[in-house]
Amino acid sequence: MGLGLRKVGKAVLVICTGLLLTACAEDFGLDQHGRKVTADSLDGQWLIINYWAEWCAPCRTEIPELNALEETLKNQSARVIGVNFDALQGDDLKRAADSFDIRFTVLAQDPAARFELPPTDVLPVTYIVDAEGKLRERLVGEQTSAGLLAHLERLRGE
Repeated sequence: MGLGLRKVGKAVLVICTGLLLTACAEDFGLDQHGRKVTADSLDGQWLIINYWAEWCAPCRTEIPELNALEETLKNQSARVIGVNFDALQGDDLKRAADSFDIRFTVLAQDPAARFELPPTDVLPVTYIVDAEGKLRERLVGEQTSAGLLAHLERLRGE
């Protein structure tokens, strides 16, 4: 009886560990406000992922366009996501995002590996990822809300 109980205990432990690791794999980490960004909040949506930095002049003029795009996309299964190029964290990330008046989600953890985004050495850069998590387009340089919306509509129509 003791041996059977041990096997059941090990099986339960393996299942619980697997579930815990699966839940961690889905997590996008924290945003600029320290809030958890869950998989449920982003999975299944088109993502416009923009990399920015405080020292990047074109980034400063692009952010209002991204804010406008996020507002336009509210009910369209698409989101604007920001990533700080310099990997700022915690209070530093919040301060930088606030100084740019960023109104969309900025991830503290870079999602590049999750979406297999190629590395970049130029800013700003914007990636469009489809609802299945596949990279569809890489756009280098400053973007406009109208231009990004046109790219998104074209890709959705393919």
